[in-house]
Amino acid sequence: MRQWLRKCSLLVAGQSGEGLDLSELRIKFEIKKSDAQSPNTANIKVFNLSGDSASLIQREFTDITLQAGYEENFGVIFRGNAKQISRGRENGTDAFLEIIAADGDAAYNFAVVNTTMSAGASQNEIIQTAKAPMNLQSGFTPAFGGEKLPRGKVMYGMSRDYLRQAGNTDGARWSIQDGAVQFVSNTGTLPGNAVLLTSETGLVDTPEQTNDGIKIKCLLNPQIKTGGTVSIANSEVNALKFGDKKEGDKTKPVKIVDDGIYRVLSIEYAGDTRGQEWYQVLVCVGVDETAPAGKKVKSPGIESEGE
Repeated sequence: MRQWLRKCSLLVAGQSGEGLDLSELRIKFEIKKSDAQSPNTANIKVFNLSGDSASLIQREFTDITLQAGYEENFGVIFRGNAKQISRGRENGTDAFLEIIAADGDAAYNFAVVNTTMSAGASQNEIIQTAKAPMNLQSGFTPAFGGEKLPRGKVMYGMSRDYLRQAGNTDGARWSIQDGAVQFVSNTGTLPGNAVLLTSETGLVDTPEQTNDGIKIKCLLNPQIKTGGTVSIANSEVNALKFGDKKEGDKTKPVKIVDDGIYRVLSIEYAGDTRGQEWYQVLVCVGVDETAPAGKKVKSPGIESEGE
């Protein structure tokens, strides 16, 4: 797909379902997403709103949906709820409304499960029960195996704690992604093809090997998801040399894998509809990086330009 002609949409809505489309205004955003349990966050500034519209948003609207990309590659990059809305000025003429939002923040911090599971319940049934009080959608969750409950089980406590326990039991990580609870196996990825990143398909600068992962900068691409995969040519990766380490640092850099296919751990987006920024930075590891020694995980396919 061509990365040509930027496109952005920002919708804000309230509990009644009514809202405003702010897409025609200047929008500047920074978004941080990862496969960790803690909620993804967004800082969004909307410029030169009318005073009435700004006041209405502050009083009534909390649901935030931001879509971005290009004419031929456009989609949701953040969906969540406003935690703080304030007004400010960039300079003497340009005023902005700043929205600080989080994805599933209320569900993460306040959802409590209080029920009893019957003997014979599966791990997936436990997950669905723990998730129910969050009032979130169901994202990708593999069909976990494992033993069923040998006896009844009382569930009382924070939903997030039971989801963490379920993930630990089955070797998976859970997170909230755009309003949906998602589980991805520690040795797997989201279904779908790896997104091919080259200089022709959006790769910017040189990928770098770091102790935290392979760091990749590319043009904004909503097809790339946390837990999903990207493919890069290993010849383009700037390898970390031993001398680049800080004194006393005994950690090893993340491995550069032979097939060049990496699982996305985190994404940081930066965009400005009237400025130069329209990028995202990925931190990735090899698909089998967390697999037990000697065990390989089959790599997904590759999605190339035009597919």
